[in-house]
Amino acid sequence: MSRAQVFYLHVTLALTTLTGLVFAAMKYWMKGEDEFAAANHPWQPHMLSAHVVIAPILLFVIGWAFGNHILPKLRFGGDEGNRRSGIWSMLLIAPMTLSAYLMQIATNDAIRKAMAISHWVTSAIFLIGYVAHLLAKPPKED
Repeated sequence: MSRAQVFYLHVTLALTTLTGLVFAAMKYWMKGEDEFAAANHPWQPHMLSAHVVIAPILLFVIGWAFGNHILPKLRFGGDEGNRRSGIWSMLLIAPMTLSAYLMQIATNDAIRKAMAISHWVTSAIFLIGYVAHLLAKPPKED
């Protein structure tokens, strides 16, 4: 991967994670003073908007890295620790993304809640796999 790809991948993943976590904290753990307010915090809609704008940029960067990092590693292999965490992360991209989009368009409350749970679970596992992928060290050659 080029330095630009690594930089943009780290930055967009960090911003997507941060905006998602801040939005979730505002939505699920804060209580607004006005019981009729649509948001629990004045910045809640802005965090959601930022998350929805930044996440597709993250997907673009992942796609950018696919051709010269992910696909060659799948075809020709790599160190076992990195390969395992990379595959786990890669497999979670589709359900993480699909659940996010379906959550936005669902009109049924039960489906929207199921997609939210699915998005949280797949996103958390993706992030754990990504961090494990970064921390996995290639075996030393003798």
